[in-house]
Amino acid sequence: MQTETKHHSDKFSAYQILVIFLLAITQFTVVLDFMVMSPLGDMLMKSMNLKTSQFGMAVSAYAFSAGISGLLTAGFADKFDRKKLLLFFYIGFIIGTLCCGLAHSYYFLITARIITGLFGGVIGSISMAIVADLFPIQKRGRVMGFMQMGFGASQVLGIPISLYIANAWGWQTPFLMIVVLASIVWLIVLIKLKPVTKHLDEKNEKNAIMHLWHTIAQKHYRIGFLSTAILSIGGFMMMPWGSAFAINNLHITQQQLPIIFIVSGVSSLFTMPLIGRLSDTIDKFKIFSIASIVMIIMVLIYTNLTPVPFAVIILFNIFFMVSMMSRMVPAMALTSGLPKMHDRGAFMSINSSLQQIAGGVAAAVGGMIVVQKDKYSPLEHYNTLGILIAILSVISILMVYRVSKMVKQRKAMGL
Repeated sequence: MQTETKHHSDKFSAYQILVIFLLAITQFTVVLDFMVMSPLGDMLMKSMNLKTSQFGMAVSAYAFSAGISGLLTAGFADKFDRKKLLLFFYIGFIIGTLCCGLAHSYYFLITARIITGLFGGVIGSISMAIVADLFPIQKRGRVMGFMQMGFGASQVLGIPISLYIANAWGWQTPFLMIVVLASIVWLIVLIKLKPVTKHLDEKNEKNAIMHLWHTIAQKHYRIGFLSTAILSIGGFMMMPWGSAFAINNLHITQQQLPIIFIVSGVSSLFTMPLIGRLSDTIDKFKIFSIASIVMIIMVLIYTNLTPVPFAVIILFNIFFMVSMMSRMVPAMALTSGLPKMHDRGAFMSINSSLQQIAGGVAAAVGGMIVVQKDKYSPLEHYNTLGILIAILSVISILMVYRVSKMVKQRKAMGL
């Protein structure tokens, strides 16, 4: 316990700030690679003549391969220096993204998304394990807040720039831009990040398969996994169709689309550190519940919208993005408090895998529910997704309450 309770002063050291920055910018590139599929959705479906179900599968291909990869590597995640793992999977992610930028057919694109997912899907869990190793639980809310800023930054900078260059030079160019940026980040991580090996000091005689099974076998871990999976299904189900719904149903233009992402992204950038700080001072579950209720209201109204003034669409997107992200910060901080140190890598890998697989299921199911008669028709049954997301969000509140209770019990016992 001593190793986890020292450095409880409120300020981060210069090295801790560097680690947060490196993990946040790594997260930025990985999140952007996944997120950019949604705003490019309308352009991609039109240029490749894809049905909604095919586009759903293109999104799901990444998520499923990321999930499977996470499960396969979970047993090994606590047996290596976390820095080496991060560098290995990040270079694979860069190669996969390069293949996406070179894709010229639907099947090439699917293959490229699978390669990217195999490597990219594990990076988030490695980052989470590094955070849990280097920062005590009292600081993790703020760290998660800054890391989630990678998500906000992908909205503010990444997606609008991606849309702009995609409009000018084709939908493949954003992926090539990510390759260049990620290559620079990889080199900085190689040079600046110190080895993360503290977890190797803890004796763990189990082989990789037994370690994986031991982690899944623990009931309180399984509740954390289920909580994350349900949380993810809600977010992923609506996301891939956002740009197609805005263009074909709400009648915004391709030129207005980047503005929505900039404004909602800026809002989440300002909000995330605040939510992180509140999560460390107020009860994390309370923050999560308030954000979930706001999100449910926004989703039910937005998915039933017909053409309205552009300012109204922007306002809904701000509230939706901020409430969705404000759920993730306290939920992830709470979940990181469940595993013991020698299980963290495996726990985070499994947790991230289920998050990805749940997202893949959600995108595939969304693609089957949402229908578009032709390239320029409005999307149908989008409001059905809204009702499903609202139900899942209520279940999420109940699940996160159980996680919160278990984390408090662990803390009371001094674990």
